Amino acid sequence: MVFKRLLQVMGVGGPSVETVLANPNCRPGGYLDGRVQVIGGEHAVDVEYVAIGLRTRVEVEGADTEYKADQEFHRQRLTGSFRLDAGAHYEIDFHFNVPWETPITELYGQHLHGMTMALTTELEVARAVDNSDLDIVAVHPLPAQERILDALLRLGFRFSRADVERGRVHGAHQELPFYQEIEFFPPATYASVINELELTFLATPQVLRVVLEIDKRGGRLTSGHDAFGRFDVDYGTVEQIDWPAQLDAWLRQSARRRGILF
Repeated sequence: MVFKRLLQVMGVGGPSVETVLANPNCRPGGYLDGRVQVIGGEHAVDVEYVAIGLRTRVEVEGADTEYKADQEFHRQRLTGSFRLDAGAHYEIDFHFNVPWETPITELYGQHLHGMTMALTTELEVARAVDNSDLDIVAVHPLPAQERILDALLRLGFRFSRADVERGRVHGAHQELPFYQEIEFFPPATYASVINELELTFLATPQVLRVVLEIDKRGGRLTSGHDAFGRFDVDYGTVEQIDWPAQLDAWLRQSARRRGILF
């Protein structure tokens, strides 16, 4: 599949840029290949640079406010400065590495509600920057991530929504300035004590780090509180483990440590 977008900069008669993705589908730790074509306008200009980057929508929480903002989290300059003559064509092939912690946007062929991901193209001419060229990118889970997600579904958890929150996961090594939360409704087995389950992946080239957060259901005399569990998944042995049984055991153990019994 090829995605194209024509972007006019510097007003009428200025240069334009067309970005073509060989395939908009990728995985964390993978890559995107494509080509950027810069086309000269009606007069020669000095291009400072051409760059591409990945952008997603993040939730930002302050002391008294909460809002959403677009955030670019990985960028690659494709060129330095060059002279673009009137009507000239300048083509740049690129191989863009996708960070391991990139949030996933697709699951089993369906888009995750609440997620956005796009490749931006930025062209700077004489200090005038236009980066409104956006090509939608679909980030699919790693096989190890699929195994964990599939195990939760087999346990009866139902997908609720996904979002990206600016900040850091307490006690975990993290490269990006945000993390993704994938939220699930619990099955009847857990529903009496669990209000919601939140899952965060922190992938690395060596292991997949998984963080589980249990939102406890409060009662008349008790208030709900969160319980955390975390573990590493080895890519080489992920297929050898009974993940539904393993996750059930981890959920119960993590909950018991914090006084949640089911």
